[in-house]
Amino acid sequence: MRPLNIGITCYPTVGGSGVVATELGKILAERGHNVHFISSSFPFRLDKVYPNLYFHEVEVNQYQVFQYPPYDLTLASKMAEVVRSENLDILHVHYAVPHAVCAKLAKDMTGGNVQVVTTLHGTDITVLGSDPTLKEVIRYGIEASDTVTAVSNSLAGQTNDLFHTTKHIETIYNFIDERVYDSEMKENLREEFGITGDERVIVHMSNFRPVKRTEDVFKAFEQVARHVPARLLLIGDGPERSSLMKQVKAANMEQEVLFLGNQKRVAELLQMADVMLLLSEKESFGLAALEAMAAGVPVIGTDIGGIPEVIGHNETGFIVPLGRPDLVSAHCVTLFNNPLLHTRFQQASKDRAQRLFSAAEIVSQYEKMYYHTLQRGGYQ
Repeated sequence: MRPLNIGITCYPTVGGSGVVATELGKILAERGHNVHFISSSFPFRLDKVYPNLYFHEVEVNQYQVFQYPPYDLTLASKMAEVVRSENLDILHVHYAVPHAVCAKLAKDMTGGNVQVVTTLHGTDITVLGSDPTLKEVIRYGIEASDTVTAVSNSLAGQTNDLFHTTKHIETIYNFIDERVYDSEMKENLREEFGITGDERVIVHMSNFRPVKRTEDVFKAFEQVARHVPARLLLIGDGPERSSLMKQVKAANMEQEVLFLGNQKRVAELLQMADVMLLLSEKESFGLAALEAMAAGVPVIGTDIGGIPEVIGHNETGFIVPLGRPDLVSAHCVTLFNNPLLHTRFQQASKDRAQRLFSAAEIVSQYEKMYYHTLQRGGYQ
């Protein structure tokens, strides 16, 4: 089959959907496809040069007639421009609003030959979908797409339940580039962070929104620290960071809790950890958990959304009810006090990540889906 011309639109800043979309584009380019990112800014994970990977910036002009800059219309216009100039076969958009609606408009503007693939990541369904002012336009974006995918079975089911759509939604999981995790941990990295040999390291990585329940992460850590010497590494940034810093200060644990902010080279940091905590109240997949597992880190996560599809309970980590930091801390202590069990979970985590969520497997699923979509649309 011939290489494809693929346009990708995503939110380019820090976040799971942008990470997955960017990594997908990079690997598609490595496989010989021509990939065109169409976005408001350069995707932050696009850190390597490829001769067949391009960036098209959506520039929003300011006009007095508009109270707010018309990003949606400008994006649709830029999509149409790239469809024409680059003869795109596929417009693959991440998030139903506004991207799927803009892609449909671009398709209509260019004669209808390009095929629109929409990947649902969660917030567009679980948060925006509950807003009555957006519900109809989200449903339209889903129904108007030629193919729709979701990052977990849980999200696909939620979408059908919430929107009562007849559109088939195919589950294609998020993935990791296993090559990133093949390298050995940087020597003395723990020492550089001031972590002693007898200290256990717990890590949490998120955008620090309320749904991530960072207060539960810290409560669990406090209880663990009463039983074993431990450090808590917090990777990421967001609205809950300042309140969490106050809790840490009030508990007089500034030395035990390290706020690392947003990081690009998370694989190296994760390899310092003994356990990851993902205690969210909403999580359509749990990319942070998968990244930790790929680094051989057992994960304790809540029984929410797609998390149980990622973590193998009692195999690679533990699944716990929402709002039970006491159980989380108990599981951590169990692992720390049982080196054989911890080692088994470490290896099983890496094996599961590579077996079920490898880039080689998941990107092949996307390629198959692209060609199938084109065949349904008249691709010869």
